[in-house]
Amino acid sequence: MAKEGIKKREVFGSKIGAIAAAAGAAVGLGNIWGFPYQAGKNGGSAFIIIYLAAIVFLGIPLMIAEFLIGQKGQKNMIGSFNSIAPKSGWKLVGWMGVVASFLVLGFYGVIAGWSISYFFKALFGSFNGQSADTIAGNFGSFISGYTTVFWHFVFMAGTAIIVIRGIRNGIEKFAKIIMPLLFGILLILALFGISLKGSGAGLAFLFRPDFSVVSWKTVAIACGAAFFSLGVGIGVMITLGSYLKKDTNITKLATQVSLTDSAIAIIAGIAIFPAVFALGFEPTNSSGLVFITVPAVFQAFPGGAIIHYILTLLFFALLPVAALTSSVTTLELVVAYFTEELKWKRIKASIVIAGIMFLIGIPFALSVGAVPALNVGGMPLIFFVIEALEAFILPIGGIAFAIFVGWVMKKNDIQDLMAVNGKTMWYFTPIYTLIKFVIPVVVLIILVFTANEYYHIF
Repeated sequence: MAKEGIKKREVFGSKIGAIAAAAGAAVGLGNIWGFPYQAGKNGGSAFIIIYLAAIVFLGIPLMIAEFLIGQKGQKNMIGSFNSIAPKSGWKLVGWMGVVASFLVLGFYGVIAGWSISYFFKALFGSFNGQSADTIAGNFGSFISGYTTVFWHFVFMAGTAIIVIRGIRNGIEKFAKIIMPLLFGILLILALFGISLKGSGAGLAFLFRPDFSVVSWKTVAIACGAAFFSLGVGIGVMITLGSYLKKDTNITKLATQVSLTDSAIAIIAGIAIFPAVFALGFEPTNSSGLVFITVPAVFQAFPGGAIIHYILTLLFFALLPVAALTSSVTTLELVVAYFTEELKWKRIKASIVIAGIMFLIGIPFALSVGAVPALNVGGMPLIFFVIEALEAFILPIGGIAFAIFVGWVMKKNDIQDLMAVNGKTMWYFTPIYTLIKFVIPVVVLIILVFTANEYYHIF
């Protein structure tokens, strides 16, 4: 029976589909606003060099580790741990990823819902002729209201609809269409931005090397940025790895996904900051950049109202698209467990789980302003949870996955899974060494640095 279950298990229909789905899982809202600002404030190209080194030596090996667990286990996240190491406590790590997924989509759906609302605002020309102060005031009123719950629901419903359709007809087909579209929109916005007089200041913000600000803290921030931008540490790549065909070149796939993710993060910076500087705006971080500064920048563009309208609409079409590419794979992580272990129908699992995630997100949505009591230490609940997940839970997950592959899985099994046409490649030993020895130590150091930022340990 077990072998029949594996034979009937759905797999990606094509290599391009697998790349698109995995890249979609890595690419998210953070690529659009988080990485570019971090780069500019932490040494420009000096930071980017450290970030890219972290992608190569930490991110890609850890993504390979997650793919290995999924492809070897051939089950959902919890099932894969249980299959590889039965009667052990390792399935608790799988449970940690499942629980984290509920929290991730709880808050992610709220912010993505904001982006859907702003798409419709852009569609109906709500930003036309508005000043930065007006846009800022309207954004503050919006996130402090109750309509954010509705838009959170809309986003979660869209996510569920895609996942209901399954791997090939849902997630894979969606990613193959959306990822090129996302890339295309970013390129259009980037070309407009760098065409402006004075855009060089924005490019300098991103790429001028400033080694004077580089410290061990900078290195930790860059490594953390690489770690989180790839979406590793929660187990999404374990789930996607379980849907890969047996002859998939895991190393090549992880490299392609990582390079795509990094390219999109850098192009997003080129699309945003040259225009921000050219038109005299101050670079900001997080939601302020996306929902206030960028629409204000577009209203100040030369070319008239039609150009303003098109650019604003393209940008706010980009955000929900980027959000959906990540959300569908995160939901799939949990749906896979319920359909395989509890034998739920996919439609039931998708609707029920997305519904629970929506309910979890309601207090997150209201914590920004509608219900001020929903805060922790003066911080809205949604931002407290985001920081806790990014700073602590995901790094712990990454360490656990690396230790599991390096110290629990059999080296021969890993060698076979990473082989190409039955041949062990030259890069097997370096990658295996990174996973087994380097990643657990380095990520632990990042975790300690982060904890010190919060609690001043030393």
